[in-house]
Amino acid sequence: MALIVQKFGGTSVGTVERIQQVAEKVKKFRENGDDIVVVVSAMSGETNRLVELAKQASDDQPVPRELDVMLSTGEQVTIALLTMALIRRGVPAVSYTGNQVRILTDSAHNKARILQIDDQKLRADLKAGRVVVVAGFQGVDEHGNITTLGRGGSDTTGVALAAALKADECQIYTDVDGVYTTDPRVVPQAQRLEKITFEEMLEMASLGSKVLQIRSVEFAGKYNVPLRVLHSFKEGPGTLITIDEEESMEQPIISGIAFNRDEAKLTIRGVPDIPGVAFKILGPVSAANIEVDMIVQNVAHDNTTDFTFTVHRNDYQAAQQVLENTARELGAREVIGDIKIAKVSIVGVGMRSHAGVASRMFEALAKENINIQMISTSEIKVSVVIEEKYLELAVRALHTAFELDAPARQGD
Repeated sequence: MALIVQKFGGTSVGTVERIQQVAEKVKKFRENGDDIVVVVSAMSGETNRLVELAKQASDDQPVPRELDVMLSTGEQVTIALLTMALIRRGVPAVSYTGNQVRILTDSAHNKARILQIDDQKLRADLKAGRVVVVAGFQGVDEHGNITTLGRGGSDTTGVALAAALKADECQIYTDVDGVYTTDPRVVPQAQRLEKITFEEMLEMASLGSKVLQIRSVEFAGKYNVPLRVLHSFKEGPGTLITIDEEESMEQPIISGIAFNRDEAKLTIRGVPDIPGVAFKILGPVSAANIEVDMIVQNVAHDNTTDFTFTVHRNDYQAAQQVLENTARELGAREVIGDIKIAKVSIVGVGMRSHAGVASRMFEALAKENINIQMISTSEIKVSVVIEEKYLELAVRALHTAFELDAPARQGD
């Protein structure tokens, strides 16, 4: 008998019919003798609907505490419906809000962090043979205020409950049947990975892969909770995400290719090359709450420097305005920008034991006449910035160059 935490997202519970299908799936696991805790999101579209209602009632500025009270009702509907569907099928079940479980969080409304979970009620119900259905995305602070966990909150709830209960596995059910070498919509030959490490998955998620939220992967890696990504309504083994990389080291060097279209680049030219200039440039950007990704600095022969960095495309105009002010203060020559760029990254723990990975990447791009504008590396990834119009060509070329679209990668 295994203890399994299963998380179903908004599309998986988007209608009563789909909730009935989830109940059937949970029933089968229960009939196999497994103890099951189910974490659910609000029905698809419900959270957005609630946010719009809140904006209408408060002139686009909802009070964070009251917004959390409102948003938490979305998951409350889902847990009740799923529990009813399970009981109807003869499966003993009980539902809990985050408050009822006592998922203790800090007091940062709309983006709270989980501090502690009281697992006594859950263990008692599991021991009594019940399936426990828990509302994702929510908790309660030390003052009894309802809190929500922000983006990816339900995934985080699932992983946190699995960690607290020392579950054998946390299964994340979604609209894809696993983690792929890259987006199959861009590369039809993309293959589903049987296994990937937390480290690789974290890089993939941070670099543009939308399968799992970064917070949940971080949490799973910290507490060594085996994660499995599965399709909500198609049978299959999915992809297992674990801490073990020994087997991965024997596989191809690269596990996957991630990409992000939402990039923009800014360059400040002719800045005096003096100590602390990087801080003088990036300090105001950081103070404006703008996240910087890749950075390149080039020193010219006239003791000036050109400083280039990338930001999310949504932050481009704000960052440009900050940089224009900085340029005037520092006496820089000019500020230029580009929003027609994209980032492509190769990821794999095999890089640690193989030389020449970056040069192989650059060669593949050169063969397609794709110019590299910026480069960033870590132990297990290489990222490049290129013109956005070449993005899909670059991904396909790299996928082939690293033999990721070979049939042998599928492993089915």
